Amino acid sequence: MSESTHWVISKVFAGHVISVNFDTLLTMWLAMAILIVGAILIIRNASVIPTKLQYVGESIINYFSSITAGSMGEEESKKHNPLILTLFLFIITANLIGQIPFSIVHLAHGELASPDNDLNMTAAMAVVVALYCIYYGVKVNGGKYFFKGWSVSNLIITAIDTLELFVRPFSLALRLFANILAGEIMIATFVGLVACFLPLPFMLFELFVAFIQALVFALLSSTYITLAVQKEE
Repeated sequence: MSESTHWVISKVFAGHVISVNFDTLLTMWLAMAILIVGAILIIRNASVIPTKLQYVGESIINYFSSITAGSMGEEESKKHNPLILTLFLFIITANLIGQIPFSIVHLAHGELASPDNDLNMTAAMAVVVALYCIYYGVKVNGGKYFFKGWSVSNLIITAIDTLELFVRPFSLALRLFANILAGEIMIATFVGLVACFLPLPFMLFELFVAFIQALVFALLSSTYITLAVQKEE
Protein backbone atom coordinates (compact mmCIF):
# COMPACT_ATOMS: atom_id res chain seq x y z
CA MET A 1 0.00 0.00 0.00
CA SER A 2 1.44 3.38 -0.94
CA GLU A 3 0.92 6.82 0.52
CA SER A 4 -1.23 7.77 -2.48
CA THR A 5 -3.77 4.95 -2.06
CA HIS A 6 -5.36 6.11 1.17
CA TRP A 7 -9.11 6.40 1.37
CA VAL A 8 -9.38 10.19 1.31
CA ILE A 9 -12.61 11.87 2.39
CA SER A 10 -12.96 15.60 1.73
CA LYS A 11 -15.48 17.96 3.30
CA VAL A 12 -16.00 21.71 3.00
CA PHE A 13 -15.79 23.43 6.40
CA ALA A 14 -16.06 27.21 6.75
CA GLY A 15 -15.24 27.65 3.10
CA HIS A 16 -12.15 25.44 3.25
CA VAL A 17 -11.75 21.88 1.99
CA ILE A 18 -10.70 19.53 4.79
CA SER A 19 -9.36 16.15 3.71
CA VAL A 20 -8.70 13.16 5.97
CA ASN A 21 -7.32 9.69 5.31
CA PHE A 22 -10.27 7.73 6.65
CA ASP A 23 -8.46 4.37 6.65
CA THR A 24 -5.80 5.88 8.91
CA LEU A 25 -8.49 7.16 11.27
CA LEU A 26 -10.10 3.72 11.46
CA THR A 27 -6.89 1.88 12.34
CA MET A 28 -5.83 4.68 14.71
CA TRP A 29 -9.10 4.35 16.61
CA LEU A 30 -8.67 0.57 16.61
CA ALA A 31 -5.20 0.92 18.15
CA MET A 32 -6.54 3.28 20.82
CA ALA A 33 -9.46 0.95 21.57
CA ILE A 34 -7.07 -1.99 22.01
CA LEU A 35 -4.93 0.01 24.44
CA ILE A 36 -7.93 1.23 26.44
CA VAL A 37 -9.39 -2.27 26.73
CA GLY A 38 -5.96 -3.66 27.61
CA ALA A 39 -5.48 -1.05 30.34
CA ILE A 40 -8.89 -1.83 31.81
CA LEU A 41 -8.12 -5.56 31.87
CA ILE A 42 -4.76 -4.94 33.55
CA ILE A 43 -5.99 -2.67 36.34
CA ARG A 44 -9.32 -4.43 36.89
CA ASN A 45 -7.75 -7.27 38.87
CA ALA A 46 -4.63 -5.47 40.04
CA SER A 47 -3.16 -6.96 43.19
CA VAL A 48 0.06 -7.27 45.18
CA ILE A 49 0.64 -10.61 43.50
CA PRO A 50 0.40 -9.57 39.85
CA THR A 51 -1.48 -11.48 37.20
CA LYS A 52 0.27 -12.23 33.90
CA LEU A 53 -1.22 -9.15 32.26
CA GLN A 54 -0.35 -6.98 35.24
CA TYR A 55 3.20 -8.33 35.22
CA VAL A 56 3.61 -7.43 31.54
CA GLY A 57 2.28 -3.91 32.14
CA GLU A 58 4.50 -3.37 35.18
CA SER A 59 7.54 -4.69 33.32
CA ILE A 60 7.06 -2.18 30.50
CA ILE A 61 6.60 0.67 32.99
CA ASN A 62 9.64 -0.36 35.02
CA TYR A 63 11.80 -0.66 31.90
CA PHE A 64 11.11 2.87 30.69
CA SER A 65 11.18 4.26 34.23
CA SER A 66 14.70 2.91 34.76
CA ILE A 67 15.90 4.40 31.47
CA THR A 68 14.42 7.85 32.01
CA ALA A 69 15.40 7.95 35.69
CA GLY A 70 19.01 7.26 34.71
CA SER A 71 19.10 10.16 32.27
CA MET A 72 16.93 12.85 33.89
CA GLY A 73 16.53 11.78 37.51
CA GLU A 74 13.73 9.86 39.19
CA GLU A 75 11.57 12.84 40.14
CA GLU A 76 11.83 14.46 36.71
CA SER A 77 11.19 11.18 34.90
CA LYS A 78 7.84 10.74 36.67
CA LYS A 79 6.55 13.84 34.86
CA HIS A 80 7.44 12.56 31.39
CA ASN A 81 7.00 8.77 31.57
CA PRO A 82 3.25 8.93 30.76
CA LEU A 83 3.97 10.55 27.37
CA ILE A 84 6.90 8.25 26.56
CA LEU A 85 4.96 5.11 27.53
CA THR A 86 1.90 6.27 25.58
CA LEU A 87 4.01 6.81 22.47
CA PHE A 88 5.63 3.38 22.75
CA LEU A 89 2.43 1.46 23.40
CA PHE A 90 0.45 3.26 20.71
CA ILE A 91 3.17 2.90 18.06
CA ILE A 92 3.81 -0.80 18.68
CA THR A 93 0.05 -1.50 18.68
CA ALA A 94 -0.39 0.50 15.48
CA ASN A 95 2.57 -1.26 13.87
CA LEU A 96 1.23 -4.70 14.75
CA ILE A 97 -2.16 -3.82 13.31
CA GLY A 98 -0.38 -3.54 9.98
CA GLN A 99 0.51 -7.24 10.21
CA ILE A 100 -3.16 -8.26 10.30
CA PRO A 101 -4.44 -9.23 6.83
CA PHE A 102 -7.05 -6.49 6.62
CA SER A 103 -6.76 -6.58 2.84
CA ILE A 104 -9.71 -9.01 2.85
CA VAL A 105 -11.83 -6.02 3.93
CA HIS A 106 -12.64 -4.07 0.78
CA LEU A 107 -12.81 -0.30 1.18
CA ALA A 108 -13.85 2.31 -1.35
CA HIS A 109 -10.17 3.08 -1.87
CA GLY A 110 -6.97 1.64 -0.44
CA GLU A 111 -6.94 -0.88 2.40
CA LEU A 112 -6.72 -1.02 6.15
CA ALA A 113 -3.09 -0.99 7.27
CA SER A 114 -0.97 0.39 10.09
CA PRO A 115 -1.78 4.07 10.74
CA ASP A 116 1.98 4.60 10.94
CA ASN A 117 2.27 4.07 7.19
CA ASP A 118 0.66 7.51 6.90
CA LEU A 119 3.11 10.40 7.19
CA ASN A 120 0.33 12.55 8.67
CA MET A 121 0.11 10.19 11.63
CA THR A 122 3.83 9.99 12.36
CA ALA A 123 4.25 13.75 11.80
CA ALA A 124 1.47 14.48 14.30
CA MET A 125 3.22 12.42 16.99
CA ALA A 126 6.57 14.03 16.19
CA VAL A 127 5.07 17.54 16.43
CA VAL A 128 3.58 16.64 19.84
CA VAL A 129 7.05 15.60 21.04
CA ALA A 130 8.62 18.79 19.63
CA LEU A 131 6.04 21.07 21.28
CA TYR A 132 6.37 19.12 24.53
CA CYS A 133 10.15 19.61 24.51
CA ILE A 134 9.80 23.32 23.77
CA TYR A 135 7.26 23.77 26.58
CA TYR A 136 9.39 22.06 29.23
CA GLY A 137 12.61 23.54 27.88
CA VAL A 138 11.20 27.06 28.33
CA LYS A 139 9.62 26.12 31.65
CA VAL A 140 12.93 24.89 33.08
CA ASN A 141 15.39 27.29 31.42
CA GLY A 142 13.31 30.25 30.32
CA GLY A 143 14.69 32.22 27.37
CA LYS A 144 18.06 30.46 27.69
CA TYR A 145 16.46 27.39 26.10
CA PHE A 146 16.47 29.31 22.80
CA PHE A 147 19.00 32.09 23.22
CA LYS A 148 22.42 31.24 24.67
CA GLY A 149 23.99 34.71 24.65
CA TRP A 150 25.64 37.32 22.47
CA SER A 151 29.07 35.75 21.96
CA VAL A 152 29.92 34.25 18.57
CA SER A 153 30.02 30.71 19.95
CA ASN A 154 26.68 31.17 21.74
CA LEU A 155 25.04 32.56 18.61
CA ILE A 156 26.23 29.54 16.63
CA ILE A 157 24.87 27.19 19.31
CA THR A 158 21.56 29.10 19.27
CA ALA A 159 21.31 28.71 15.49
CA ILE A 160 22.08 24.97 15.68
CA ASP A 161 19.56 24.41 18.48
CA THR A 162 16.90 26.31 16.52
CA LEU A 163 17.57 24.17 13.45
CA GLU A 164 17.28 21.02 15.56
CA LEU A 165 13.77 22.06 16.62
CA PHE A 166 12.73 21.38 13.01
CA VAL A 167 15.10 18.51 12.22
CA ARG A 168 14.18 16.35 15.21
CA PRO A 169 10.42 16.03 14.55
CA PHE A 170 11.08 15.59 10.82
CA SER A 171 13.54 12.74 11.44
CA LEU A 172 11.23 11.08 13.98
CA ALA A 173 8.27 11.20 11.61
CA LEU A 174 10.14 10.15 8.49
CA ARG A 175 12.01 7.26 10.12
CA LEU A 176 8.88 5.60 11.48
CA PHE A 177 6.79 6.25 8.36
CA ALA A 178 9.45 5.00 5.93
CA ASN A 179 10.21 1.79 7.81
CA ILE A 180 6.58 0.78 8.29
CA LEU A 181 5.53 1.66 4.75
CA ALA A 182 8.54 -0.10 3.23
CA GLY A 183 7.81 -3.24 5.23
CA GLU A 184 4.18 -3.35 4.15
CA ILE A 185 5.09 -2.81 0.50
CA MET A 186 7.70 -5.56 0.68
CA ILE A 187 5.26 -8.06 2.19
CA ALA A 188 2.54 -7.12 -0.30
CA THR A 189 5.02 -7.69 -3.14
CA PHE A 190 5.99 -11.17 -1.97
CA VAL A 191 2.36 -12.07 -1.31
CA GLY A 192 1.64 -11.15 -4.91
CA LEU A 193 4.49 -13.39 -6.12
CA VAL A 194 4.08 -16.46 -3.90
CA ALA A 195 1.25 -16.18 -1.42
CA CYS A 196 1.86 -19.39 0.55
CA PHE A 197 5.31 -19.52 2.15
CA LEU A 198 7.66 -16.87 0.75
CA PRO A 199 6.18 -13.90 2.68
CA LEU A 200 6.32 -15.69 6.07
CA PRO A 201 9.98 -14.91 6.98
CA PHE A 202 9.48 -11.29 6.01
CA MET A 203 6.28 -11.07 8.07
CA LEU A 204 8.17 -12.42 11.09
CA PHE A 205 10.94 -9.91 10.47
CA GLU A 206 8.36 -7.11 10.30
CA LEU A 207 7.13 -8.10 13.77
CA PHE A 208 10.67 -7.41 14.98
CA VAL A 209 10.76 -4.12 13.05
CA ALA A 210 7.40 -3.10 14.56
CA PHE A 211 8.87 -3.45 18.06
CA ILE A 212 12.20 -1.81 17.23
CA GLN A 213 10.63 1.21 15.55
CA ALA A 214 8.30 1.80 18.51
CA LEU A 215 11.25 1.50 20.90
CA VAL A 216 13.44 3.84 18.82
CA PHE A 217 10.71 6.49 18.62
CA ALA A 218 10.10 6.34 22.38
CA LEU A 219 13.78 6.36 23.34
CA LEU A 220 14.63 9.22 20.98
CA SER A 221 11.69 11.17 22.40
CA SER A 222 13.04 10.47 25.88
CA THR A 223 16.48 11.73 24.82
CA TYR A 224 15.06 14.94 23.37
CA ILE A 225 13.03 15.56 26.53
CA THR A 226 16.11 14.94 28.67
CA LEU A 227 18.07 17.52 26.66
CA ALA A 228 15.19 20.00 26.99
CA VAL A 229 14.88 19.76 30.78
CA GLN A 230 18.60 19.94 31.50
CA LYS A 231 19.27 23.17 33.34
CA GLU A 232 21.56 25.63 31.55
CA GLU A 233 24.62 26.65 33.54
